[in-house]
Amino acid sequence: MDITEALEQSRPGMIGQVQAAIRKRQLNQRAEQTYLHWISRFVLFHDMKDPDNLAEEDQKAFLTYLSEKISVSRARLNQATQALSFFYEDVLGKPAAADPAAA
Repeated sequence: MDITEALEQSRPGMIGQVQAAIRKRQLNQRAEQTYLHWISRFVLFHDMKDPDNLAEEDQKAFLTYLSEKISVSRARLNQATQALSFFYEDVLGKPAAADPAAA
């Protein structure tokens, strides 16, 4: 299974919504791939729950996991943070969590 399939399984039509928001902001193909990757990993981390049902604490838990448990680089953590911010603000119309490492 492709990692982005998890996003589609968590909520049918979600990939199309993300791609439409990416095109609206005129982001490039690499940004699209990166954002879809991190958003999909976020959904997988939370057992493929509908992202609309995940709260700010769930976003923070994922970012903390990336930072503290698997020690991703600061650059990758920034990518994940930006992807979740984009996803929640531009796709779902909800507030995004603050980066736990920025505090």
